[in-house]
Amino acid sequence: MFDGMQRRVVSLWFPRLASDRALRSRPIQGPFVLTLKQKNANRVYCLNAEAERQGLHAGMPYSDARAFCPDLRSRVADPQEDLRFLHVLRRWATQYCPWVGLEDAEGLVLDVTGSVHLFGGEEALLAEMCGKLQRAGFEVRAGLGDTRGAAWALAHYGAGVAPTGDMLRAIGALPVAALRLEARETVALQRLGLRRVSDLAAAARAPLTRRFGPGVLRRLDQALGAQPEDISPLAEAPHYGVRITLPEPIGLVDDVMAGTRRLLEQLCHKLKAQEVGARILCLTLDRVDHDSQQVELRLARPLHDPGRILPLFERGVSDIDAGFGIERLRLEATRVEDVHATQMNHVSAGPKDQLEDLITRIGTRIGLDNIQRFLPADSHIPERSFTLSSAAYCEPQSGWAPARPRPLLLFAPEPISGSGPHPPQRFRWRRMALTTGRAIGPERICPEWWLEDENWRSGLRDYWRVETQQGRRLWLFHTPQAPGWFVQGEFT
Repeated sequence: MFDGMQRRVVSLWFPRLASDRALRSRPIQGPFVLTLKQKNANRVYCLNAEAERQGLHAGMPYSDARAFCPDLRSRVADPQEDLRFLHVLRRWATQYCPWVGLEDAEGLVLDVTGSVHLFGGEEALLAEMCGKLQRAGFEVRAGLGDTRGAAWALAHYGAGVAPTGDMLRAIGALPVAALRLEARETVALQRLGLRRVSDLAAAARAPLTRRFGPGVLRRLDQALGAQPEDISPLAEAPHYGVRITLPEPIGLVDDVMAGTRRLLEQLCHKLKAQEVGARILCLTLDRVDHDSQQVELRLARPLHDPGRILPLFERGVSDIDAGFGIERLRLEATRVEDVHATQMNHVSAGPKDQLEDLITRIGTRIGLDNIQRFLPADSHIPERSFTLSSAAYCEPQSGWAPARPRPLLLFAPEPISGSGPHPPQRFRWRRMALTTGRAIGPERICPEWWLEDENWRSGLRDYWRVETQQGRRLWLFHTPQAPGWFVQGEFT
């Protein structure tokens, strides 16, 4: 591509990408860490510079970190969101060269061959990139060399620009870990006295190959330029958007729906080809007076069926003010999800599809997040035995079932008069005089000691199913530590 031109590569390393990204949205002063559950332990995933100065490091148990630093602030890490943001940085870096790829999960690699002169030279190019990233709140380290390995070594263990030509002179003083070796290989080389890249380059190759295999010397040769190493730029994500320009302005709802149908057919063809479905669709209508209006549609499941999606646009389109006419329509899927192929038959998921379409229709009026369903939770505590989740983003679950029946109606405990370990024969509840007909129990439930709960500070509870002579079937419990009776639920 650049015949006769020396290849030049830039490596950008973001040592605190996860914490920097989290602090950009919600800044925090003082030591801060992101935690992630690894090997059944909550560990430090990433930390800011202040936390590192306090003696903390990535990988240590979070409980130890809190012991070392009592004023430590933390949040839960989101590696998927970090990776998505790294793709955003990759797209930003394409302003400097078209060949930009990812370097593991914390870096970028750029082939700047032929584009350095556009930014005033190599030093100026690095200064501009690092300056913009630092002003955006990111800690970044950069290296530039003839090879990808040399640039990586300078970014992680050195700094600056390596002169064109002899890469051994540029990185020879760096530790052997700068060659992107495994930790066990680095330790083994250091035990042999090969601590620097120059030491490894001067050593006999045959014994090293017999002991470590070809991987160590391959990394050395790639860094020094003896073996080629490609930079594979990531392909741009497909754009799921279509538009149509009308020969004459339109204003009737039927005409707008007809145009929307044409756009949906084109868009769904793209979605099916990529095996994805739209979750959020945005229809933009440009008027002749240069104003525009939008109709956003949030779907309860990813779809690429135009016949099912089109009727869901009717309500939003009917509320559009066409003004003096609409001259252009644009339809874009702003959020897509994978759609896996399923076997179709005459009894395929028709009722399920109808339910999801109903959720979508109601969601366009009150919001998808306001349509919720109960999901089971693995807890013996009645109040914690279920969770509320958005129906559009979860599936019904059979889940964990309690050993004893639970009331369908559950409410906060309401005290009633009574004493002793057995349910009272007569009591008043909600201004009703009730008489116990049959009582089944007790079922003893202990508090979850590992969780703080103000409602369970009275200790364990003995639950009873009480059938009253008046027809009420209640769920009562007794607290032995602080004697008292309460009603918490009603069976239907």
